[in-house]
Amino acid sequence: MIRALLPLLPVLPCVAIGFATPAVAGSFTPPEGCTTFMTVQAKGCRVSNHYKCTANAPGDQWRADFDQEGPFFLSRIDYEAQWVESFEIDPTVRQTLDPNPSDPASFSDLLAQGRDDYIFGLSDDTGERTRVRGGDRLTGRQVVIDGITLQETEFNYTETDLSGNVLRRSRGNEYIHPEWRMFFSGPSEWDGGEGSFLPLDGSPVQFIFPGEPGFASTQPLFDCDAVMSSLPLPPKS
Repeated sequence: MIRALLPLLPVLPCVAIGFATPAVAGSFTPPEGCTTFMTVQAKGCRVSNHYKCTANAPGDQWRADFDQEGPFFLSRIDYEAQWVESFEIDPTVRQTLDPNPSDPASFSDLLAQGRDDYIFGLSDDTGERTRVRGGDRLTGRQVVIDGITLQETEFNYTETDLSGNVLRRSRGNEYIHPEWRMFFSGPSEWDGGEGSFLPLDGSPVQFIFPGEPGFASTQPLFDCDAVMSSLPLPPKS
């Protein structure tokens, strides 16, 4: 699903501090009790630092996204790769998964059955409540990026308000790593409710692990000149 594309997620008290500091230092430091395990440099001028925290449930993992201007998005998923909570930055808005989804997203079902459909609600601290319907399907194609073998998915989703008005929708491809239980962005199209789709590609380019050059970097490397010179800018979530 679109965990790789959009915002969402219980919050550690030090999350905001740990997320704001790296933009100056150029090296990501997770909150206390957390450990960074991977940095992903992606197309579209984005770098993501992935980390896990001992205070969270087993299988939970966080992602902190940075562009040329610094941090812009923070999210947490669970073992089934469900959105649990997220933060958009400047201004800070927290969004959480509503309890008891009609059809919860399931990474396990996607792996076992080759398809997973979902229906769930989201709420943020501005009072906005929305509903998301969509699905993921394994295409059967594998891709190798920076030496890492990923499985390709095809996805589509629509997010509406509680009256059914379309707020945003997206379709396209993503990639998953079965053992990591993670989604990564791919080539897709995005409609922010205007009725026309904008092409996007946030595919990973480099996977960087502890001890390797560029690990914990907060400086994106790819497509940054193109992003800065193009209008309109793609959504940062």
